[in-house]
Amino acid sequence: MQPSARRCGVWPATCSLVLLIFGSLLLPSSLVNAESIWGESGIHDQLLRHNLPRQALSVVEEHPRLFASGAQWDGLEAQISNNKYLQKWNKTIFDQANDFYAESVIPYPDDCDVSVGCTLEVARYVQLRVKHWAYAYILTNDTKWVDRTWEELQHAAGNGTEYFGVPGDNWNSRHFLDTAEFTAAFAYAYDWLYDAWTPSQRDAIMWSIIELGLQKGIDCFANQGTGWWTVVRGNWNCVSNAGLMLGALAIYNEDPTGTAAQILPDTIANSQEYCAHAISSDGTWLETPDYWYFGIQSFAQIAAALISATGSDQQTLSANPAVNLTGLFRIYSQGMVDKFNYGDCGPDKITATANPLMFYGKHLGKPRWTQFQREQDDAADPLSMFWYDTTTPSGQWSDGLELDHYFSYVNTSWASMRSSWTDDNGLYVAMKASTLMGHQTHGDLDAGDFVLDAMGERWAGDLCQNDYNGPGYFESENQDSRRWLYYRCGTEGQNTLLYNGTNQLVNGIPVTTFNSTDSVESSSTQNSSTAFYIADLTSFYEATSIKRGIRLLDGRKRVLIQDEIVNGGASSQWRVHTNATVVLSDDSKQATLTLNDKTVVAQITSPGDLVFTTLQAVRLPSDPPLPVNGTDLPNTGVTVLAIDVAQGDQTVSVVFTPQWPNYTATNTTKQVPLSAWNLTSHDILNTHNATNTHNGTDTTTTNGTDTQNGTSTHNGTDGKVGNSATRWESHMGLYVLSVFIALGVYL
Repeated sequence: MQPSARRCGVWPATCSLVLLIFGSLLLPSSLVNAESIWGESGIHDQLLRHNLPRQALSVVEEHPRLFASGAQWDGLEAQISNNKYLQKWNKTIFDQANDFYAESVIPYPDDCDVSVGCTLEVARYVQLRVKHWAYAYILTNDTKWVDRTWEELQHAAGNGTEYFGVPGDNWNSRHFLDTAEFTAAFAYAYDWLYDAWTPSQRDAIMWSIIELGLQKGIDCFANQGTGWWTVVRGNWNCVSNAGLMLGALAIYNEDPTGTAAQILPDTIANSQEYCAHAISSDGTWLETPDYWYFGIQSFAQIAAALISATGSDQQTLSANPAVNLTGLFRIYSQGMVDKFNYGDCGPDKITATANPLMFYGKHLGKPRWTQFQREQDDAADPLSMFWYDTTTPSGQWSDGLELDHYFSYVNTSWASMRSSWTDDNGLYVAMKASTLMGHQTHGDLDAGDFVLDAMGERWAGDLCQNDYNGPGYFESENQDSRRWLYYRCGTEGQNTLLYNGTNQLVNGIPVTTFNSTDSVESSSTQNSSTAFYIADLTSFYEATSIKRGIRLLDGRKRVLIQDEIVNGGASSQWRVHTNATVVLSDDSKQATLTLNDKTVVAQITSPGDLVFTTLQAVRLPSDPPLPVNGTDLPNTGVTVLAIDVAQGDQTVSVVFTPQWPNYTATNTTKQVPLSAWNLTSHDILNTHNATNTHNGTDTTTTNGTDTQNGTSTHNGTDGKVGNSATRWESHMGLYVLSVFIALGVYL
């Protein structure tokens, strides 16, 4: 989601579009009757004169051409009969198609505020329906699917008996995601059902794509002030470009105006520059794990549609080498219960799945990704029927895969650690310590935030987003942004340290260290198997030094959280959000968390004078007021387990011990400074310092080791993180400039 002030759909005052605009003004605003509008009357002569020159890009003539050729469709039934996964997915697709068929057309939302994308969900449901119905028709040749698709399209183009948006802008270009998703829906219908349509139906769908979709996209590319999404790295760029590209490819050879030929090169180039680079250099999506779905689905559609329609991905897959790593982001962000769902979780995904892992698995040579995704609940989709490589080995996807992974890029730094890939009742912990800017206002002030899963439950969790329509919610990522006034976005709403009762500083830059025994899944886990992640968070606080470490203990059965505060000039509060029922011991040094008849014990092991308290997950009395008319969503059933920490030097250590069956925890947990942590530092029986197995040294990332600059902000300007490489470039630029000035004076 983006600020409502940035809207699209304004006609740019350029001479090249004057005739097109004039012609459009003569047209009815909606598709009342295809034959009367686009038949013998010649009304579209104005548009035909526009006739922009076609680009050199060659698009195949035959339909269907989006994602699969006619030959691939012809061979699909044979593939289904020989593959258990395709058989299962095919049944699910038909079941969903039948369910959709029994429902009425999707109505336009009541009290719709177009500035906040009130038709986005509608657009995605229309696309989902059309895709399933078109699939069902091609495999059965039953025209009921065509008729039902036409009914839905007529309604979504504003030609039904009920209101559907502003005539001429029915797809809400003010919130361009809506436009893109509608355009994609109509592209599926036009291309996959091309031979089933009458000529007038085909023309009606084509003109909808041109007038309500592609022309609005041309406006955006011509004016970056209104088309702000064209210069940002994130899901908005990917989804918008994908919708426009699908629309352009679908009608490319039939479009009499040349609009498709004009916009297609723009979408390709823009996707290469921005969408592809929403994947950071370590594979992490720059926004959040949930927004990875929206962005990566569209990025895969871009490459896949280009391959099927032009014979090449047009270098979209090679635009960013990190695409070869992004499958790991999806795999390692999945816990035993849920994703590491930091930041905004976003709206319902509807059309977005993780099935791009199968597309990338096939085209990038990543069979593990395919093996992973084919077992997931969201695997059944018409695109999966072509993206899945039926030659993928039958082995377990996690065989030989390390249990832990460190994502080291400073803008997205985090670590994932677990006890097992196959035991859903095992232990999972992940911690995030990245910069707080450059996440397209979908992030929180959450350096040091962590989640904890064990025994099939989430014991420490994130709250996801607040109300997207709240005043100032997407205002900016600046320190004074109203976004940070909401409980779920500010530091108090995260599982981290709250220092002096205030939010973390948005310009902080972490220094992180990670190490692991590089363990893989086995029948038994050695007590020496461990991993840890340390983050120097000092720059996020107005303090001398604040560091946080997290590590696995006792053969990955327990978790230690350790915070070190040096010369703290103010008090702190250690905070964890949990859905569990919390009971404190008599001395309040132990908290027993109970959830669905399972138990985790949290124990303060240092220092001796600290105690637990429990709080409601609500804003503190000392917080500044919410934005005018803004509200915090209720955090029903959530308890904050807290520790109040006095100012001064403090080392706060808390051990979480799940009460595993037939497990007795070690009574003693060694107190080791973060600076002395290594792979054997917490062994109870072996206290000598052993050589690390992770290349002999810890992996440390500072702000000076990453070479990728920060991502663009909403207004189209680059929000670059001030790392040492950037500072060096700045000084070097001044030096070179001074040399040229000196030479000019000399000459």
